[in-house]
Amino acid sequence: MTGRPMRLAHWRAALLLLSSLVSLHCLAAQTPQQGAERSRRQTAEQLFSEGRRLEALPLLEELVRANPSDDPLLVALAACLVTHAATLTDEQAAGQERLRARALLERAWNLGNTSPLAMNLSQLLQQVPQSGALKFSDNPRVDEALRTAEAAFSQQDFAGALKNYAKALELEPGNYSAVLFTANTYDRQNAFAEGAQWYERAIALDPNVETAFRYYADMLARQGNMVKARILLIHAAVAEPYNRIVWRELHAWATLNHTQINEVLVGIPATSGASSDLSGAWQAYRAVRANWQRTDQPYRHSLAEEFEALTAAANVLERLRKDRTTAASVTSDQNAVLLLKLHEAGLIEPYVLFSLGDTGIARDYAAYRARHRDQLERYLNDLVVPPG
Repeated sequence: MTGRPMRLAHWRAALLLLSSLVSLHCLAAQTPQQGAERSRRQTAEQLFSEGRRLEALPLLEELVRANPSDDPLLVALAACLVTHAATLTDEQAAGQERLRARALLERAWNLGNTSPLAMNLSQLLQQVPQSGALKFSDNPRVDEALRTAEAAFSQQDFAGALKNYAKALELEPGNYSAVLFTANTYDRQNAFAEGAQWYERAIALDPNVETAFRYYADMLARQGNMVKARILLIHAAVAEPYNRIVWRELHAWATLNHTQINEVLVGIPATSGASSDLSGAWQAYRAVRANWQRTDQPYRHSLAEEFEALTAAANVLERLRKDRTTAASVTSDQNAVLLLKLHEAGLIEPYVLFSLGDTGIARDYAAYRARHRDQLERYLNDLVVPPG
């Protein structure tokens, strides 16, 4: 396993840009508290926000026992358990910690906690095998070196972590996790130049994994470089557009920069609700899709189908816009205007992949990205992620 990192082992990825929005308040009390408990909670909050999860863990265990339905506490304890799991040499015991963390997050979800931290951790923990055990590499020596490095990192022994990441890379130079985590270790020490070099090395190893882009963006955002952070998060979305963590990070970036991510969606009117002037365009769309569903067997909703259907509608709209009697109907209809904008910019295919990407269309993404990465980036840059 040299290509994709076991991101789950690095729960630290669950916050990143979001940390500046939620970590300082994730333990905010929901009910009145006695003085001693309030003090313990404030101490746990400070330790948690400083990244000292192992020190926060016993306090959170105590607080959760006293407040078993306090969902912010459950989420924080889950994050600390994943950190603690990385320090355990007994992988079975580590697995049990991860599975317990997952159960805590399920309880928090049932109590209504939909915080970004909870959703990110839940997504990562869903990748855990039934045993809860993780594997970094098929090479046992590389796997051992990375486990040792992770344990050191979790205990903030950054020199020990770097030593063992380097050992893993000597044995397996293309191990993405080792490169990525080396970058993140420098990052955590505010060694930003070294961190940047290693993030770029990870990106070069596999530009179709979002993690290095996102870690790098977080580092730059902490330095105040929101412009480059935005570009890297766009690249992260192009790498893995159907990974919800990426989009939570993009929304966090937008909040920090006093803007918002645009939802781009062409609404195709129902037959009965279509304007008489524009109905021909939407009929052209439906006719193309009906033909695909009739002739493409076994049928799969695809990029090619949507592209052909939307292009057919756009061609009709272009003709209607040139006609004096129907031009006003086109220019006053927001769906028509948006479709024509996409058509004229050559961005219908990126629109389909990002906005209509169901399981059928998603199967076409990798092949399109291999040929048209620049188009996907342009679509997000121009239409979806406005500058802050």
